[in-house]
Amino acid sequence: MTASTLPAQTSRQGRPNLFDLAALLCLMGLAVLLASAGRHMLAPLSAPNAATIHLDPSWLPGYAVRTTLRMFAALLASLLFTFTYAVWAAKSRRAGLILIPVLDVLQSVPILGFLTFTIVFFMGLFPGQVMGAELAAIFTIFTSQAWNMAFSMYQSLRSIPPDLEEVARGFRLTSWQKFWRLEVPFAVPGLVWNAMISMSGGWFMVVYSETITVGNTDVLLPGIGSYVGTAIAQRDLWAVLYAIITMLVVILGYDQLVFRPLVAWSSRFATSTIDVRSADDPWMLVLLRRTALLRRVTDWIGNGLTAIGGLPLGRRPSDARHHKMRVPERVKDAGWATLLAGLCAVAAWQVWQYVHATFPLAEIWHVIGLGGLTLMRVIAMVLLASLIWVPAGVWLGLDATRARRTQFVAQFMAAFPANLFFPIFVVVIVHFHLASDIWLTPLMILGTQWYILFNVVAGAASYPADLLEVARSLHVGGRLWWLRVILPGIVPYYITGAIAASGGAWNAAIAAEVANWGDVHLAAHGLGAYIAHATLRGDTAHVGLGMTIMAAFVLLFNRAVWRPLAEYARRHFTFS
Repeated sequence: MTASTLPAQTSRQGRPNLFDLAALLCLMGLAVLLASAGRHMLAPLSAPNAATIHLDPSWLPGYAVRTTLRMFAALLASLLFTFTYAVWAAKSRRAGLILIPVLDVLQSVPILGFLTFTIVFFMGLFPGQVMGAELAAIFTIFTSQAWNMAFSMYQSLRSIPPDLEEVARGFRLTSWQKFWRLEVPFAVPGLVWNAMISMSGGWFMVVYSETITVGNTDVLLPGIGSYVGTAIAQRDLWAVLYAIITMLVVILGYDQLVFRPLVAWSSRFATSTIDVRSADDPWMLVLLRRTALLRRVTDWIGNGLTAIGGLPLGRRPSDARHHKMRVPERVKDAGWATLLAGLCAVAAWQVWQYVHATFPLAEIWHVIGLGGLTLMRVIAMVLLASLIWVPAGVWLGLDATRARRTQFVAQFMAAFPANLFFPIFVVVIVHFHLASDIWLTPLMILGTQWYILFNVVAGAASYPADLLEVARSLHVGGRLWWLRVILPGIVPYYITGAIAASGGAWNAAIAAEVANWGDVHLAAHGLGAYIAHATLRGDTAHVGLGMTIMAAFVLLFNRAVWRPLAEYARRHFTFS
């Protein structure tokens, strides 16, 4: 090729092509879908078919679009929450003393426990319109997505290797520049994998989010969740099968179009100097790179965001401030922690006084005992999920090709709502006269195992490849390789997943300890079943008692177990 032909070829490559036309058509289709969804959201609640869900499978494509848009709206809200709440908790020690315990409670308390209050709030913002019900549904999905993403961001910001921190100080990056050039890139791999599990977790709550009850008014929002709920109520197995197939198609779609390109993009931020785990780029990313006009636009947007991230905002590091004595800061922190502990003790005492005055002591001890039963189930399911999915996650994460091949399967299994298993469990338990207290417990693992798997995969995928190469060169293998090489490297990620899994198990207890199939109702003894039954009766006082006891269990367990483990991992298992 001669030099004279290069400008002509470059010019041809920069012109719009058929790939740009295809991308433009896709963007126009997305705009039409958003406009259609917006039109339905502004409709009055009294509109025809507002509370009717058709089980004819021809309605499922429209239902799938509505559900997917709600889930992505909740995901955007979760990202906003993550980049504000979690960053604030990680950057401020004193704020973290308050924000992290609050997050512990929020990610574990069943959303059905306070769903009535949120529905009334959002419906009050838009009285007589579907918009209020839509916002309530999006908020419900948000509560099943945001917490593990926030924990992932928090743990990543607290686990940045000291040598990278030193490099940032050496370049005298401001706090704004350090955040966007070091901290966010370091957190991206874990955040992307947790965004995937968040989307899957949204399916877990989609049935409850699309069925709105306010007083004597029932609002069924068109969607896959309300379709599944109607199918279960009518015991229509074919409709359940149609819903599963539709879920499969939807998850496959956003996996190929969104998450596979994101995972491939996030691999560029892995903390390694040797790349031994390369994989082919996903087809969607290849097609995007073949566009000309769209690439030009995205490059322009990317350069603009890079320039914004490079603005010299915030303080620059000061050597004097870095080396000054930290004793006064520690004294202030200790004083702040003491004050906070005192306030918590006063609040706990006031809550106890109210509970003791409202309920007989025997009722309180009964609910505490139910909480102990649910705690035993939570611990058992977290341990079982760890034994199964830590080795599987390491095996997948150390090979990018394997991880991407199984990515869709893991997302689909994680998205499978627990109530779709109700027919199987109810029929088996009734037919063989099994104990509900034991055989309903496996339903809880559906809200537990995937947080561990996805975080372990993220940790193994982010493991420095040069350290793996050193271990291979020294012929380190077997038990020694697990104990000295891989497990120390993934411990921070595992703890993040285990905390989210523990909270997810508590949250799933309300669905796992009560199973319905038509007129057959099964229940296990536990705090989740207690709250579920009180919710069905509309007994707000007993719902509040159950939520209070559950919050106390979660806080005590996290303070006694998970937080010390997370702090130990941050001190001893950070790459430096």
